[in-house]
Amino acid sequence: MRVSSILLPLLLAASPAGAADPVRLSPAEALDRDAGLYATAFAVPADEARRRLEQQRASVQVSDMLRLRYRDRLASISVVHRPDWHLLVRLTAGERPADQLLEANGLAIPVRFEVGAPVTRAQALRLLDSERYRLPTLVPGYRGAGVDPRSGGLIVMQRPGADARPVADVEQALAAAVGLPVRIRRLDALLVDSAAIGGGRVDGPNPDGRRFRCTTGFVVKAPDGALGITTAAHCPDTLTWRGTDGEERLLPMLGAWGAAQNDVQIHGGVGPAEPLVFSNTGKTEVRPVTSWATRPMTRPGDWLCLRGESSGYACSEVELTDFAPAGDLCGGLCTSSWVTMRGPQCRRGDSGAPIFLGSVAYGVLKGGAYLPDGSCAFSYYQSVDYLPDGWRVATVR
Repeated sequence: MRVSSILLPLLLAASPAGAADPVRLSPAEALDRDAGLYATAFAVPADEARRRLEQQRASVQVSDMLRLRYRDRLASISVVHRPDWHLLVRLTAGERPADQLLEANGLAIPVRFEVGAPVTRAQALRLLDSERYRLPTLVPGYRGAGVDPRSGGLIVMQRPGADARPVADVEQALAAAVGLPVRIRRLDALLVDSAAIGGGRVDGPNPDGRRFRCTTGFVVKAPDGALGITTAAHCPDTLTWRGTDGEERLLPMLGAWGAAQNDVQIHGGVGPAEPLVFSNTGKTEVRPVTSWATRPMTRPGDWLCLRGESSGYACSEVELTDFAPAGDLCGGLCTSSWVTMRGPQCRRGDSGAPIFLGSVAYGVLKGGAYLPDGSCAFSYYQSVDYLPDGWRVATVR
């Protein structure tokens, strides 16, 4: 796993004479890059892809309004891409509202409704949090669980071969035990933090003497105005920044938070850092960070991107916004506050990688679920609204 991402300010401040600076994209150009990958993924023209991503960003205010309007019945709000782009609102039993065409920032936001969800999202979250201690004892080969936006129940990850019962029998027994519909996803994948051995853009020593590589995330600001850079808390405490021009700089750790809902540490020594993110695999382009989005602002189906040292630049859809990884990956049991993204890209070495859309920061990568061939089944990240108290993502002025 290589590591990189945002210590670009160090690169710009200390590049030797004659070294080529990366191209600085405008916020509009950054969104165009993400729209290019969207157009390929969903087989739509480039202008349609750009329009849909503008709808996605604008529709956050529509989601907030719908969340309040239907808070007593709301099971989920998802972004749907096929056969056309729209928001899908799932509600518990009762009258089905008429589909709507709302407006946000001058854009039309189609909204469609489904009814019949067994419980609200709030109720499902409470149940998941109360049952996450028991689920590993009920599900052989348990690999984590989340609130299923499709059914309003739970989606439970299970290792194939760990349970001889048919999937339908497991779902029925588990539904009876927890009192909610359950969808079993059998996945021959190992959930691990995205760290790996070897040198890279940011690396440091492990207690056993080996070197680990990680990816830097976002420039952050302390209450007193001091600047730092994020990476994952399971990365080494002492890290060395390695610029594309060969520069090395020691980054002292200012603090680490690695339990429950957190996997982030903050390093100082970044110099006159600017809120920039490497924007492509080859690190020839950078994008500014102009704002950030919270977990409540994130919906299943949202199209988001990352820039990791091993995976490079890649985009995919959000799958779950309420996921609790299995085991002790969070210094003990994890909360259900993690957000998952579908594959194909996540590799060891991407730990701490920035998650973004256009110039908006969303989160920092924790880890992934890796199939036997080493490919990525899904990744999961910590939303930026779980940064330590007082710290916030730095943005351009």
